[in-house]
Amino acid sequence: MSEELNERSRRILEAIIEDYIGTAEPIGSRAVTRRHHLSLSPATVRNVMADLEEMGYLISPHTSAGRVPTEKGYRFYVDSLLRVGPLTSQQQKKIEDYYCRKGMQAEERLREAGKVLSAISRYTGIVMAPRFTTTVFRQIEFIRLSQGRILVVFVSRSGLVQNKIIEIDEDIAPRELEQISAYLNHTLGGLTIQQVKERIIEEMAKEKALYDKLLQRALKLSQEVFQEEAGEQVFIEGASNILDQPEFADLERMKRLFRTFEQKSLLVELLDKSQSAEGVNIFIGSDTEYSGISGCSLVTSTYSSSRGTIGSLGVIGPTRMPYSVVIPIVDYTARLLSQILEHDSE
Repeated sequence: MSEELNERSRRILEAIIEDYIGTAEPIGSRAVTRRHHLSLSPATVRNVMADLEEMGYLISPHTSAGRVPTEKGYRFYVDSLLRVGPLTSQQQKKIEDYYCRKGMQAEERLREAGKVLSAISRYTGIVMAPRFTTTVFRQIEFIRLSQGRILVVFVSRSGLVQNKIIEIDEDIAPRELEQISAYLNHTLGGLTIQQVKERIIEEMAKEKALYDKLLQRALKLSQEVFQEEAGEQVFIEGASNILDQPEFADLERMKRLFRTFEQKSLLVELLDKSQSAEGVNIFIGSDTEYSGISGCSLVTSTYSSSRGTIGSLGVIGPTRMPYSVVIPIVDYTARLLSQILEHDSE
C-alpha cells in the first residue's frame, strides 16, 4: 500500500487527516497550504487530493469542496505515517494517581482501569476481565443453602471473586463441605483453572477415588463447579463521552453503538482478537466487520501476569480520534495494570 503514494502525497494525506482529527470539518486545499509548510500551491494540493480520492484515501462529503479521510486513509495513516511518542511524566502521574488507593479488590482495579482510560482519553474505556480458564486458583468455599443446593465462592490469585449456585442429588452436611473445601484448597492451589480441570480428571481416574467417600464428593463437586465456562466480564466506562463527538449526532448510529455496549459480546470478540497479538492493536471501522461500531475505532492492548496474557483493555472512539494521544494512554495503562495485579497476587 505504501508504494502507491509518493512523499508529496503522503505529506498531504497526513496534513488532511491531522487537520480533520482536530476540526471534524472537511479540509480544502487552501487550508492545507495555509496551515502546513509544504511549499506547494493550492492548485497542486488540489490535484493531489483528487488523486488520493481516486485511490480511496479521501472522500468528498456532499457538495463540499473539502475532503475527509476514509477508513483506508486512516489505516494508511496509522500503519505508515503516525508518530507516537511516550507519555510525559505528568501524564503518567495523572494515570498513576487513579490507582493510589490501597486495598482495592481485583474487580475494582479493572473498573478503575476503564475509568482511567475514559477520563484521560475522553472517549469510552473498556476492560475485559481475565478468562476464567486462565485465572489461578487460590481458594474455594462451599456453603450449604438448602438440601441439594450449594453456593460456591471461588477466589483467584489476583483477587477476582466468582459465585455460582450448583444443585446436586445428595445432601452434604456443612462440616463435610468444610473438609472438601480444605482438601481442594490444599490440592489445587496455584493451578490455573484449565490445570484444575485436568487434575480433577486425573484424580477421578485413580482407584483410590473409588474407596474414599470424601474424595469422591470433592471431585464430584469440583466437576460441577468447573465444567462450564463462565461468561466473559467486560467493564465499560464513560460510554456517554462518545456522544460529545459530532459523528454521533446521527440518532441511528448512536443507537447501534449503545446496543453494542449493552450486548457486550461484540466487544468480547474484538478484545479476544487483540489477545493473540503483542503490543497495541488498532481496529478501524470495517476492520471489525461489525456494523454496530461503524465509524468507530478501537485501540487495545493486553495486560498480563508472570504467567502471560490474562486480559485486554482499550479505548473506543470515533475513527477521527487522535491516535498519537490514545495509543500511549492505552499502552501505559495496560502495563501499569499488569504491574499492580502482579503485586496484588504476591
